[in-house]
Amino acid sequence: MWAFINKLRSPKWFYAISAKLQPWFWAAALILIVTGTIWGLAFAPADYQQGNSFRIIYVHVPAAFLAQSIFVSMAVTGLVFMVWKIKIADMAATVMAPLGAAMTFIALFSGAVWGVPTWGTWWMWDARLTSMLILLFLYLGVIALRGAFASRDSASRAASVLAMVGVINIPIIKYSVEWWYTLHQPATFTVTGRVGMPMEMWLPLLIMVLGFYSFFIALVLTRTRSEILRRESNKRWVRELAEEAN
Repeated sequence: MWAFINKLRSPKWFYAISAKLQPWFWAAALILIVTGTIWGLAFAPADYQQGNSFRIIYVHVPAAFLAQSIFVSMAVTGLVFMVWKIKIADMAATVMAPLGAAMTFIALFSGAVWGVPTWGTWWMWDARLTSMLILLFLYLGVIALRGAFASRDSASRAASVLAMVGVINIPIIKYSVEWWYTLHQPATFTVTGRVGMPMEMWLPLLIMVLGFYSFFIALVLTRTRSEILRRESNKRWVRELAEEAN
């Protein structure tokens, strides 16, 4: 454990190990997302109540899962940065925020599109929808904080604190359909509970969820490598890499 943490203190080590990992995650993301999309849109049976409109679930649910997971990851990396001063954690949190904001927007937009045929409206001030909208504002706040300070360390600390405080919104999102009366249906797909849909529907959904997470890991690895080169540009090993590339 501590040996791994000590390795994470080295941007050079992370840059090297991520080069070996990222192709596998990019390949997994491509295969899983293409397979899940074709299966879900073309071969999964239509829902007996919602018809073909339910197929937006194959984008909406993975995006919503990922939006929440990314914010939790940002809170964890923020804690690691604040406690152990590991720069890689802050770099990873920096590149996660825009992706998390994008996934939250996709979840909100796809949910709004889905709401038209099912609820008869684009938007309701439903507990689940409202808490997801708050999540989007939290992401935008983290991104804004990183650009609001002249000192990068000050910006990183402020963004980390907001992520650690804002993570309290995640259980609110998860349990909002149980704590309050809402139009939003309970979780259709859970990791531990009994799946409330036929296998022909939930299996492509599972594939899409795994594909979205693979995409997230691949993108974070790739963008963190770029962030390392940007922040460590004055280090000898980075200059050597640039000379080798030329």
